[in-house]
Amino acid sequence: MIALCNTFSLVPFPDSAMNQPDNRTDYSHVEARRSSRSRRKMSIGRRMYYLLGLPLLRAMFYLLSSTYRVRKVIGQDVAEKILADSDTVYAPCYWHQHHVLCSGLVHDWIRRGFRACFLISASVDGEVPAHIARSWGAEVIRGSANQTGALVLRDMQRMMKNGVSIVTTADGPNGPKYEFKPGAVLMARIGGTPLVPLACAADRAWYLNRWDDFMIPKPFARIVLAVGDPVVVPKDAPMDALEQYRAGMEEATNRLMEQSKRALLDRKTS
Repeated sequence: MIALCNTFSLVPFPDSAMNQPDNRTDYSHVEARRSSRSRRKMSIGRRMYYLLGLPLLRAMFYLLSSTYRVRKVIGQDVAEKILADSDTVYAPCYWHQHHVLCSGLVHDWIRRGFRACFLISASVDGEVPAHIARSWGAEVIRGSANQTGALVLRDMQRMMKNGVSIVTTADGPNGPKYEFKPGAVLMARIGGTPLVPLACAADRAWYLNRWDDFMIPKPFARIVLAVGDPVVVPKDAPMDALEQYRAGMEEATNRLMEQSKRALLDRKTS
């Protein structure tokens, strides 16, 4: 499921990178975008595994998520304004830990006409989430921050020019946890795209033993979702001024997370 993908995290490229020619002949196929350092390849056996496992995984995720009980959506009015503003391209951002619930929130937006694009690793681990994202009606960009970062940045610019919003996990794919990376801010500056912080909380969940403490809410978990006010990064903002926007987004996303936790606690004690 897309919630378990290793979503691509942008690295800060200068504006000149947008116009640099590619040295490799063809990046249109995902195989050309995979890291050369990875030993995992898309073998015939792995293709069969993904082909057979995808329907089961989607069914399991659907059954699990259908049991969740949304107690509150902080900033629902903000979400409604975003959905009503079809002329503006946005950039929803959330922590990698919150991928299950926040990608589910974006999925609900897509059902209501929101045009979204998920950034997903070019590794073989990204095959299943890429298929699921497309099944939701979302666009997908595959890429490696180390080898095809500038190319992916150009892909995103094309998507934004076509009216498609870019969804990112701002601290992924390798953390540190809860640290907003500057790449998302650079993307927003280049595209004139307002950043939208998202967060969530669940009263009970599994946490995977990895860098992000990835959260999977347990069946029938009570959850709270949160949507923050859009943040505009001016296109003429100098590069040395982007840190204030990066720090501001980090603070806003963490604040939403704490608000979600408090709202969930209030619900449990009321």
